Amino acid sequence: MTAIIIGFASALWLGILTSISPCPLASNVAAVSFLSKKIAHPALVFISGLAYTLGRMVSYAVLGWIIISSLLSVPQVAQFLQKYTGKALGPLLILVGLILLEIITIRLPGVSLSQIHHNRLAESGAPGAFLLGFIFALAFCPISAALYFGSLIPLAINSKSGIVLAFIYGIGTGLPVLVFAVAIALGVTSLSRWFHRITRLEYYTRMITGVVFILVGLYYTRVYILKLF
Repeated sequence: MTAIIIGFASALWLGILTSISPCPLASNVAAVSFLSKKIAHPALVFISGLAYTLGRMVSYAVLGWIIISSLLSVPQVAQFLQKYTGKALGPLLILVGLILLEIITIRLPGVSLSQIHHNRLAESGAPGAFLLGFIFALAFCPISAALYFGSLIPLAINSKSGIVLAFIYGIGTGLPVLVFAVAIALGVTSLSRWFHRITRLEYYTRMITGVVFILVGLYYTRVYILKLF
């Protein structure tokens, strides 16, 4: 039971950390702000912001479900993963920790959306906002990709409730975005100040998480690879 709670909490924290990372945070605030300019009524702004948030959550969750189900549906692959995931988890956590600390930097191809399609989705109400969030979630930045593919997926594969962890991760990514949607709907004028505060908070939380990942990765490496106790 304790392992399940730890897994759920870890997936939720990874989702929140992903959402407040600089690249996803900037795109989320820009998208929700853009949606608010296309809608006059505050209630509709909130609904569109909620739809955008749900789109991101569903995108992460569905992608995780597809990856985990595909890998575990093949018996040979499932046996291989069950046998070696524990051994690979240590080096993976160390690698992700180094990326979070920006000691290692990577470049990823982005998912772009033309301004015309962006405007059409924004002007089509909640369904368009949902699809906009779904697409934007797939535009992985190095940090969000490291957290998702390097931490969540191995954690989910190594857990009995792996697919559930993908959905919990999706919820975590949506919580901060929903807060900004509510703030914009209420007409909060100090949004830019809060944005900078969260950016600073993200830096420290990312540094702490990176150090923790490296320490845990070293522990798993010692136990599962070096066989030291």
